[in-house]
Amino acid sequence: MASIGYPISHTESQPEAPAHTATVPIPWYVWCVVASLTSAVFGMHWDASWHRSIGRDTFWTPAHMAIYACGVLSGISCAYLILATTFGKRTEIHNDLRAHSVRIFGLHGPLGSFMAAWGGICLLVSAPFDNWWHSAYGLDVRFVSPPHLMVSLGLWFVMMGSILLVLSYLNRAATAGDAGYGFRKMQRLMLYMGGLVVIEQLFVCFSYTWDLKLHQVTPYVAVGFFVPIALGVFWTTTRHRWANTIMVAIYTLSVLALIQFFPLFPATPRLGPVLFPVTHFVPPRFPQLLLLPAIALDLLWQRSTRWNSFVRAAISGVLFTALYFACEWPFADFLLSPASRNRFFATTQFGFSDVPGPMPAGQWAYELPVHGAVLLHGLVMASACAAIGVWAGMTIGRMLQRVRR
Repeated sequence: MASIGYPISHTESQPEAPAHTATVPIPWYVWCVVASLTSAVFGMHWDASWHRSIGRDTFWTPAHMAIYACGVLSGISCAYLILATTFGKRTEIHNDLRAHSVRIFGLHGPLGSFMAAWGGICLLVSAPFDNWWHSAYGLDVRFVSPPHLMVSLGLWFVMMGSILLVLSYLNRAATAGDAGYGFRKMQRLMLYMGGLVVIEQLFVCFSYTWDLKLHQVTPYVAVGFFVPIALGVFWTTTRHRWANTIMVAIYTLSVLALIQFFPLFPATPRLGPVLFPVTHFVPPRFPQLLLLPAIALDLLWQRSTRWNSFVRAAISGVLFTALYFACEWPFADFLLSPASRNRFFATTQFGFSDVPGPMPAGQWAYELPVHGAVLLHGLVMASACAAIGVWAGMTIGRMLQRVRR
């Protein structure tokens, strides 16, 4: 793949940062935006567990505070960066910031800082709006509501702004002879943020990927729609040969850790009706088996840098879907079997409002498996979604390699 704004490809050696930048620390505001994204992703999982274990009993839940801490961290750090770039003293650091900034409404700062600050403001404004909405219309009346959409919009701006801010440093450090911050440090931060984005993308489609639904085609279409685009973006922008494997490993290990962590804390439902007994926080479902598809995409993309982009994307989509299906479909049989009913796989952990149904083979009700033409049609759709996602992700990634401000 040709690299825009970067002198080498994935198949060649990575550039060495200038020797005098090796000891330069990453700016504190960069750490703040990374911490804000971490808080948001963890807070979303915590909030989902809170709703399934206790219900929305009050605005001041720790899960809500974790989400809104994202707005505080990104808002304060990026507001400082914008003000310091606009009104700071004329030092070498200030001149570097000013040279790599954009101007919006008379203020100067990196583009990512404006986006993250705006996202932080949306999050903080949505907090009292959400509290008023629930007071007026009831607790947990529906997930898709104006304040929740505002929260989602704020989180999206924080996520994109954080990525653009770190990416601007990465791209500048990748330029030979640039006196920016170390390439390796920023590359690791981008890979970590890519892992958080994969967690977020799979969180969005978690209702389609439960173990009770893995013998349908919907999970494979949903994952093909949400995940490959993120993999394509970060594989291209991080310039790391094993970016997909690292990001999916971060997702897998993080969800496994949450499965073990959440049940350590007691929880009692405070809303009704209680259809399933809950005594502790309900963990997320077992992570999707995406590690093998990620490794395969890394190997393919390392060896196909000169291929036509459409052919590359089409083959990638088929490969991703085929391996994901080959891993997940038989594994779903295990998840539906008595052997999976333990602390590690957590297949018997349900929320208090989940409705028990007929239990074939001793398991909760699940959607009947599809076969034949229906299954084939669904896998073709999933492959097409994944191929489009790969092409779009790599195209966006090449555009983002131009970001310097």
